[in-house]
Amino acid sequence: QVQLVQSGGGLVQAGDSLRLSCAASGRGFSWYAVGWFRQTPEKEREFVAAIDWSSGVTYYEDSMDDRTTVSRNNANNTAYLQMKRLKPEDTAVYYCASDIHISRDPSQYGYWGQGSQVTVSS
Repeated sequence: QVQLVQSGGGLVQAGDSLRLSCAASGRGFSWYAVGWFRQTPEKEREFVAAIDWSSGVTYYEDSMDDRTTVSRNNANNTAYLQMKRLKPEDTAVYYCASDIHISRDPSQYGYWGQGSQVTVSS
């Protein structure tokens, strides 16, 4: 069983940077992958980035890979999503998720954080 608790998010200005955190706990977590997704009322949940915890291999959504960095800290079992040059269209609820294998598909993740609202004003 894996538990994910998110922090970060909030209201920022266009062009600002923001870091979201996802603290994980549970047996065997060090072998899991963490994905980041976002969702708005108008769109289905979409992939942002992911990291394989043990290898550090990362995936990024193509349109965001120059503005986004995903990382993890083994010491405190926390994954991070760093976003820069934020745009109003980045406004969404951001979720972290975890499961055994790294994937861009949200349906492949069985454990989810509670979500963090990110609002980017113009």
